[in-house]
Amino acid sequence: MICRVVFMGSPQFATPTLKSLAQYFHVTGVFSQADKPTGRGKLVTQTPVKIMARELGISCFEPEKLNDPSVLSLLEELNPDVIVVVAYGKFLPKRILELPGFGCLNLHASLLPRHRGPSPISSCILCGDQETGNTVMLMDQGMDTGAILAQCRINIGAKDTAEDIHNKLMELGAPLMVEAITNLMNKGITPIPQDETKATYTKLIKKTDGLLDWNLDSIQLERRVRAMNPWPGAFFLRGGDRVKVWRAKSFLGNEDPGIIKDITSEGILLGTGTGLLLLTEVQAPSKKRISGSEFARGARLKPGVRLI
Repeated sequence: MICRVVFMGSPQFATPTLKSLAQYFHVTGVFSQADKPTGRGKLVTQTPVKIMARELGISCFEPEKLNDPSVLSLLEELNPDVIVVVAYGKFLPKRILELPGFGCLNLHASLLPRHRGPSPISSCILCGDQETGNTVMLMDQGMDTGAILAQCRINIGAKDTAEDIHNKLMELGAPLMVEAITNLMNKGITPIPQDETKATYTKLIKKTDGLLDWNLDSIQLERRVRAMNPWPGAFFLRGGDRVKVWRAKSFLGNEDPGIIKDITSEGILLGTGTGLLLLTEVQAPSKKRISGSEFARGARLKPGVRLI
């Protein structure tokens, strides 16, 4: 039996899964977010999934609202056995969830039920988790509450940023989804309900979440730097400007929060609520990334002064 798949996704994270599905199954159509202006120049940009669909020769649709009757009619024409959703950015109405014979499957970048919601990758770093992974679930009307079909796990390294974890999970998600669909078709898989007592939820990350509060302890601050890399970027304010912090290390020691304890060849060592934080790579507005020590020399920073 050839499985007919409709794919729904938008960002780069979803592209390896779409490519693999097109290799193993018959993808009858792709749904993605509409083109929109991005960047300082506000250039109209296609989603990575739309670009991938074009390369694969698959029709891509960009409906504004999924509850429009014309969308349901279109899906009925595409006649999917399964709908696969990966970071699409829209909730599926009940009528669409019930349309395909094998249901709607979602790839979520966490070990559900932990870190449900929009920001699982950043959240696993912020929480100090030792591992994370992908989950393929059978979608229902809740937010990431559906029964689990498959999972894969990876360790979180001490230096891993959100970008590092994103890239690892992006590649691992494709074979996991292919395996889940294959097993589902062959009746070789039993959906496992999520344990609601272990559920946690994430919030949508905003630009302001990157602000570093020196009153937090150094471990929390180091995690925030890693969790906000590359977007929105951790930062501190200096003269009203946002100075981004791309790399930092936590150390034992004492100094008042925000006060520079030392400037070393590795960077700027400053006090926090508990412990010390070494800023090893920073970026001033409209400048390139440089080492913390280079920034300190250019800004004429000295031990004993407050980093503001």
